[in-house]
Amino acid sequence: MNAVIISIIMMLACGPGEPYIIIDKQQLTLTLFGSDSTAVKSYPIACSKYYGPKLRKGDNKTPEGKFRINQLLNSRGLSHDFGDGKGPIRNAYGPWFLRLDVPGFNDIGIHGTHIPESIGTRSTEGCIRMTNDDITDLKSRVKVGTQVTILPDKQ
Repeated sequence: MNAVIISIIMMLACGPGEPYIIIDKQQLTLTLFGSDSTAVKSYPIACSKYYGPKLRKGDNKTPEGKFRINQLLNSRGLSHDFGDGKGPIRNAYGPWFLRLDVPGFNDIGIHGTHIPESIGTRSTEGCIRMTNDDITDLKSRVKVGTQVTILPDKQ
């Protein structure tokens, strides 16, 4: 779908005066749109290892559809075990974890990373990963309730 059409659809869905985010898993970008539906900033991302919508925990897929940010979590110090034999990695999510209201999944979000070289790749377990500088910048521009649309993968 063309970016202009998506922008118009989002403006109608979000209402006037509300910024929103569109995540393009094919282009590996997250774009923040302002209240007037103009692109404010685009960021490179990493997303799921596998194509298609998230169906179950552990499928290493990023969900698709419309969601809202329901928490802006300071994730400094949080750990995660990636199952690679290295054990839990401290600060795995970078400084911020923007939790999304994905039905059936309470730990899907947009977050920073301890491996910035992964940005621009298909390498996550389902979340959207950004550089720590970019997630800090994005966090300063959004709030709880900001709408996030994750576009479908090629199938």
